[in-house]
Amino acid sequence: MTLSTHFAAHPARATLLAFAVSGLFGTPSRADGEARLLAPSGTLRVGIYPGSPTSMVADGAGIPHGLAYDLGGELAKRLGIPVDYIKFDRVADIVAAVHTGQVDFTVTNATPVRANDVSFSEPVLAIELGFLVPANSTIGSIDDIDKPGVRVGVTKGSTSERMLATKFKHATVVPAESIRVAIAMFGRGEIDLYATNKPTLYEMSDQMPGSHLLDGNWGREHMAIAIPRWRADALPLLNTFVTEELSSGAVDVIQLQAGIRGAVKSTRY
Repeated sequence: MTLSTHFAAHPARATLLAFAVSGLFGTPSRADGEARLLAPSGTLRVGIYPGSPTSMVADGAGIPHGLAYDLGGELAKRLGIPVDYIKFDRVADIVAAVHTGQVDFTVTNATPVRANDVSFSEPVLAIELGFLVPANSTIGSIDDIDKPGVRVGVTKGSTSERMLATKFKHATVVPAESIRVAIAMFGRGEIDLYATNKPTLYEMSDQMPGSHLLDGNWGREHMAIAIPRWRADALPLLNTFVTEELSSGAVDVIQLQAGIRGAVKSTRY
């Protein structure tokens, strides 16, 4: 699906987002220079992983949406260049690809560890971290988790894996290769619950009848645009882009269309 087709299908959104950043990139020559800085290949390569609305999901009509997907498309449109969506199984693989320059743009949790490998814009969205339990689970609250024999699924290479491996003293952290694999692990009884950001957990719950999120949270993720570190000169441009997308309500539209649940007001990370 091309960007033109996508926006033709959503004229109201296209109008809103056009007003959101009108004039942001100044003269054509300036826009050309910024396009070369952000996407030297001439195409903005956006890293996404299916299954999370903060990255990319498909709606009932099969149309893709997501924070990384839609913001990447918007930025490419403003720069006047094509967009190429490159799919990965895990967000850790996307961050590695941004680090090596195989990907130009993604949206992910802006952690200090990842900031060693990529440069981050100002925060776009803050989302709560939570736990998902299957139907008929004996785990009724977060306080019931850290016990011997409890197996907590996490995405391999994720922030959740790093944080929970040190947080829990008795429960066992079990890495899964992807969200799809994690759902299958639930079906085989290999994990007792899953930990990640709440938008992803809600997407998983929709595919697991009787499952539910535990009350409360164990932290927040601060989602921001990630680009290769050697392109940090582009950060003022990206921060202006983020400010305009937030102030215009465009990010609210993206949240609605992607079905992002569990988001809270964005703050500096």
